[in-house]
Amino acid sequence: MEEVDVDSELLDDSMDTFSTKNLALQAQKKLMSKMATKSVANMFIDDTSSEVLDELYRVAKEYTRNRKEAQKIIKNLIKTVVKLGVLYRNNQFNGEELALVERFRRKVHTLAMTAVSFHQIEFTFDRRVLSAMLNDCRELLHQAINRHLTGKSHARVNHVFNLFADCDFLAALYGPSEVYRPHLQKICEGINKMLDDGNL
Repeated sequence: MEEVDVDSELLDDSMDTFSTKNLALQAQKKLMSKMATKSVANMFIDDTSSEVLDELYRVAKEYTRNRKEAQKIIKNLIKTVVKLGVLYRNNQFNGEELALVERFRRKVHTLAMTAVSFHQIEFTFDRRVLSAMLNDCRELLHQAINRHLTGKSHARVNHVFNLFADCDFLAALYGPSEVYRPHLQKICEGINKMLDDGNL
């Protein structure tokens, strides 16, 4: 299988056709070329997850006013998810790390339910609560991958969480602005489906 360089420029500057699904596929191919096992061949990011990632890209681009920065944040998120999946599916975690991964999964599940609830129930949104939950997820993730991934991977994790756990970003996303409202609606619909399907 030919190795794919996911760090190469994926988009023509004149067009904004960023697709997290294509990027995720390229990342999976790159990893599969290095670790070609049946368990790695399983897909890590499904259609619903991809749609949520696309909406996260759009809100990141709107908030940062920087297409390349938004793309990099989502690329780093996808790389982190795929690497975590590869480690997990290839039984690379010891008992202590598996306990951390399980705590991380439970925290992400609670975070997802809270994020949706804040959207659905008026006047409940608290950016400090969401930010604290996201930062708890960041810390658990760092601890779980510490023995396995490089400093560069840890920097990618921070790059992702530095935006999504930022209180000002969360306030903008959940605020009254019509710019963010349709994206938040789609994000929450996708998260709800993932929760219903048992994928979060």
